[in-house]
Amino acid sequence: MSTSNVLIYIVRHDLRVSDNPILHHLASTSDHGFTHILPIHVLLPHQIEVSGFLREGAQSPFAEARSEVGRYWRCGPHRAKFIAQSIWSLKGSLEKLGSDLTIRIGMYDDILKTLIGGLRENEINVGGVWAIGEEGFEEKRDEKVISKTCSSLDVNLQIWVDEKYFVDDRDLKDEASQDHLPDVFTTYRKMMEPLREKPRATLPNPSKGALPKVERSKIPSQTAPFEIPSSYDEFEESLLRPISGILAEVPPFPEGAKSAHPFRGGEDNARNRLDHLIKSGSVYSYKNSRNGLLGSDFSTKLSAYLAQGCITARQVHERLAMYEDGKDESLAESKGYGEGENEGTKAIRFELLWRDYMRLCNRKFKGKLFLRSGFRDDHANKWKSAKEEEVVEGQQQSADEVSKLVKRVFEGTTGMGLIDASQRELLHTGYTSNRARQNVASFLSKHLCIDWRYGAEWYEMLLVDYDVSSNWANWQYVAGVGNDPRGEARIFNPVKQAFDYDKDGEYVRCWVPEVRKLEKLEHVFQAWTTPQEDWDRLGLSGLAMAEDPVKKIDFSVEGKPKSSRRPFVRRRGQGRGGSGQTPQSTTTPQPPTGPRGPNANELVADGQRGSSHPAHGVAENPRGGFRGGRGYGGGYRGRGYRGPRGGYRGGRGLSTGYPRPPPPSAQPAQPTQSAQQQMTLTEQTQ
Repeated sequence: MSTSNVLIYIVRHDLRVSDNPILHHLASTSDHGFTHILPIHVLLPHQIEVSGFLREGAQSPFAEARSEVGRYWRCGPHRAKFIAQSIWSLKGSLEKLGSDLTIRIGMYDDILKTLIGGLRENEINVGGVWAIGEEGFEEKRDEKVISKTCSSLDVNLQIWVDEKYFVDDRDLKDEASQDHLPDVFTTYRKMMEPLREKPRATLPNPSKGALPKVERSKIPSQTAPFEIPSSYDEFEESLLRPISGILAEVPPFPEGAKSAHPFRGGEDNARNRLDHLIKSGSVYSYKNSRNGLLGSDFSTKLSAYLAQGCITARQVHERLAMYEDGKDESLAESKGYGEGENEGTKAIRFELLWRDYMRLCNRKFKGKLFLRSGFRDDHANKWKSAKEEEVVEGQQQSADEVSKLVKRVFEGTTGMGLIDASQRELLHTGYTSNRARQNVASFLSKHLCIDWRYGAEWYEMLLVDYDVSSNWANWQYVAGVGNDPRGEARIFNPVKQAFDYDKDGEYVRCWVPEVRKLEKLEHVFQAWTTPQEDWDRLGLSGLAMAEDPVKKIDFSVEGKPKSSRRPFVRRRGQGRGGSGQTPQSTTTPQPPTGPRGPNANELVADGQRGSSHPAHGVAENPRGGFRGGRGYGGGYRGRGYRGPRGGYRGGRGLSTGYPRPPPPSAQPAQPTQSAQQQMTLTEQTQ
């Protein structure tokens, strides 16, 4: 291979061979100059825990992959398993084409130096390194590291446009560029309409033999102290072993409950899921079903596939168009086939555009995405923290007390039925519905006034469909520090929401078996309202959710308030139990000022959207989103680098020395009311 010229393709969140711009270019053109392609996927130790791949008796040179605020795992078992499946699926797809996927563990600079140096020792020239660009603080930092390393090795680097989104970056108008992106989604949407005409055509699959591989014996092995298993089962087990303990104390899977997300990762599974949605009629009825709580088909559940790049938004669009135009006989029995765009397909495209918008907001606001002050630079001392060093003046509860509150929210023992059911479902399955996500985010950040980043990190850890842009921007929106013009005024009443969306209490009873014996819905949704003389008979005695609820909300079955007092007044140090009661307002409910948002957790990974049914006397939020981690608030102390997303911490190994975003000024000016009104993030997918 002395005359060979190898291209190293760094595979990131583009785990597919179809509609892949790099593979398509290599397979369809003859003048690229490369004789062989070496696709590699790197497990980055700051984003996913890799200690399970250590050789026996070895110690990791890297800090644990934990988040910044709560010190949770950056990637929990549900998403880790989905990622493993997606990686192995891509490996199999490349092998069918006559290529292969090399998996490595480490930092990009070390991996590239080892690979390129080893290939050169075997007299194999590396003519280039290609990768698809991504948005995010860590992602851009990684690209700079790759660039610097390639420069030092005198290897050409090319970063390609990420084409897995609905509207191609190259087709964006100047007004939608980074510096001019509207702070209101509606404005952006109108710039993009009509949506059905926006996406570019998908790219065909590479043909077999078009991507010659490098002989495996010539590729340098994984460096110590790690080793890469040769079988899928061993690979998955190595990923899951160090993080499986987070589910050790989770109560048994409720009898009769079923996961709403029983899907495996990978490109083929993504396309099969999309076809099922069309053939089952779920696409046709999507607009009306997207606020569901139980079942696998009330929403598309495509978000995890989109987040890992197993499928692209324009592939989804193209398949919908084939169905709408009646151009694929395999879909002919589907409801609405050949009848053009319907309300369901239109809503799905709307969600895909929202997903685009969240990514563009990530590009615009950069490191602000992970700061407690948010896009709005809101530095008001209103957040309770479980970390001693972040406790602000006026926080009446100690850091330890707040830590216990955070723990109860995340383990689903608050006494608020909808919140507890959502958190139990998330723990067990890695998924919870859009509607539930919105309520949890509002409950943590606005009812309990706890630093919203605990929730964002917790969801990063547990969500199977975590996406950095959707998760963090939407948590900001719900917390009131993002670009929602109504800010703190937009609050969900989780009791009212339960009555609206869990009309028979089926969802709460499914995931919180402690309340299955309760007959009245008001008792199911708040166990403490059950007459105390019935507690022993119904099994409530001794349960914290009944005896010591985190918060009480007075709410009448008729939906009429019991008091004219203003609801949910945010004061620091509100007590728990009875002291946390917040009566309903008698004011007439008003719809949100912003547009009603898309279905969050589905097309757009981890988002939330609003509804045409606002809570009584409580402002409704059209969106949301999340990011999570492991453990419970403030339980750890670390050393080393502390990035905005809990990046590289010294602790167990070498410090990376990567810089973090510049800190905000000591006393930043607060945004004016008019400025706040101009800042809006709308709809999300689920």
